[in-house]
Amino acid sequence: MKLLFCVWLVLPIFNGAAYIYENFVRKYAKVGGTVSSTFTESQRKVLLMMTPDARRSVEQYISKYGAEAFERVVKAAEKEAKKR
Repeated sequence: MKLLFCVWLVLPIFNGAAYIYENFVRKYAKVGGTVSSTFTESQRKVLLMMTPDARRSVEQYISKYGAEAFERVVKAAEKEAKKR
């Protein structure tokens, strides 16, 4: 039984490790930290869903192009997601 469980966890065809992570571990593991209070609530919400590397890139984008440019990117992504 242990062998079957290990095979289920390890082999990519079963995707067992991803299942365990998504359904049990992810709730308790917090990736990243806090987001600066200079962002609006909707921007903070989006930033908290990202990995720390992606968040850093977005923060650099906002500092370079402004918050309005980031809002346009988010709205375009939401529109594209609704199409699917």
